[in-house]
Amino acid sequence: MTVGDSSAFDKLKARIQALRAKTIDNGCTEGEALAAAAKVAELLDRYELSLTDVEIRETQCEERVYETHLRKRIPIDECIGAIAAFCDCRVWREKNAAGEARYVFFGLPADVEVAHYLTELIDGAVRAELGRYKVSAGYKRFMHQERHLANASFTLGMCASIADRLVTMKAERDGVLQSSGRGLMVLKAAVVDTELERLGLKLRTVEAGPGRFISPDAYDAGGAAGESVALNPGIRRR
Repeated sequence: MTVGDSSAFDKLKARIQALRAKTIDNGCTEGEALAAAAKVAELLDRYELSLTDVEIRETQCEERVYETHLRKRIPIDECIGAIAAFCDCRVWREKNAAGEARYVFFGLPADVEVAHYLTELIDGAVRAELGRYKVSAGYKRFMHQERHLANASFTLGMCASIADRLVTMKAERDGVLQSSGRGLMVLKAAVVDTELERLGLKLRTVEAGPGRFISPDAYDAGGAAGESVALNPGIRRR
């Protein structure tokens, strides 16, 4: 972190904390989660556009860990890559000392702070929407032995939908930033890649395993939950 932007960064974190209190702490819906994602993207873009290229180049990258407290994969796995891309940072999955899975975001301090917040936000929203789905008429049509598959299918469909929408939001934001004539995304990517190389961190993409069984009805219900709100890019042309 450079000296010049520490106060602005503290203000950004305070705004994120305020959003967290309104969403995560109170159990937000999927639509509220995505609206918060758009808001936090706007805050992030304004903050980073206020920095000079020199300040960005001199900013040290950081790691921010999101603990799942579970040994198995969770639904958010399906959109963790989209969250990292949305925030211009890298992410990898590893196990902690207890053998539990966790995600490690790596990038500029503001980017990893927002990525951690969005992961927490979306993870909570998926759980909340699943809870609402479990009392729906469509869910009650599943036999008891089918409900585990229905749960997994719903969350998979919802996370896939959210990932698609984050990709769309990111493309819209990048288009606005590029129109400003400043290559901010390229600059940040170069900083992160240089730091990864300096630290000797080599990331690899793990190929997806065999296809899984899903319930089409539950998957579609999850997808519908993920498409329920119109999204706007984080910043707009003035």
